[in-house]
Amino acid sequence: MKILTIGDVVGEAGLDALHALLRRIKRDTGADFVIVNGENAAGNGVLPRQAEDIFDAGADVVTLGNHAFGKQQIVPYLDEHSDILRPANLAPQSPGQGWGIFDGPQGSRLLVIDLIGRCDMKYGPDNPFLCVDRILKENEGRYDVALVEFHANATSEKLAMGYYLDGRVSAVWGTHTHVQTADERVNPKGTGYITDLGMTGPYHSVLGVRIEQSIAMFRGDLTEYFKTAPGDCAVSGAVFEIERGGKCVSVERVWKEYKVR
Repeated sequence: MKILTIGDVVGEAGLDALHALLRRIKRDTGADFVIVNGENAAGNGVLPRQAEDIFDAGADVVTLGNHAFGKQQIVPYLDEHSDILRPANLAPQSPGQGWGIFDGPQGSRLLVIDLIGRCDMKYGPDNPFLCVDRILKENEGRYDVALVEFHANATSEKLAMGYYLDGRVSAVWGTHTHVQTADERVNPKGTGYITDLGMTGPYHSVLGVRIEQSIAMFRGDLTEYFKTAPGDCAVSGAVFEIERGGKCVSVERVWKEYKVR
């Protein structure tokens, strides 16, 4: 099977690009299942209508990260929909859930786990390494393929997770930094890995933000609330090819341009 994973969707521009290109990318890559990070669809967070837009564009599962609750309107939606995941290692009283088992191709069962890192993040979630251990143990025998998104800032933490889960899950990919990395690989024990998928949104920007606003912030100037940059966009991510038995045999980066008319 092939699993298509798409990096953080940024703003309405990112949603437009996703609608224009996702189904084409799925067809061109032969993907059987699609997972999209949607936590920046509203800039800081995601609204229920935007989550629905991501599903309408072709996603099977939507993942979130540190902005999971950036828009409070999403809270009841998380409790009502099992196919949108917030990080599993947030406080246990958090709304929604951090993992799910979904129907995959040819009757397979896909365990999808969403985790958040702790290095250089501004709050204290549970240890993601211990959390993923618990989830895998609790679900033994209930799934055929396990897939892990790690929404984290530090490349070292992401790499460590990739090796920690090598041979135990089929794929580990990173999100959050919005810059696609060129280190896609299959780790020694058969787990596909990439440090960051990149983002889906305007590429003439600083992580999706208007260039002048980001420069002003780094200069120390007073700035208004960040706005999504205008202009042409790209959809970025990766495709993991997984053979029967759960081993990944290839990882391929995806980057498709969307011209704004």
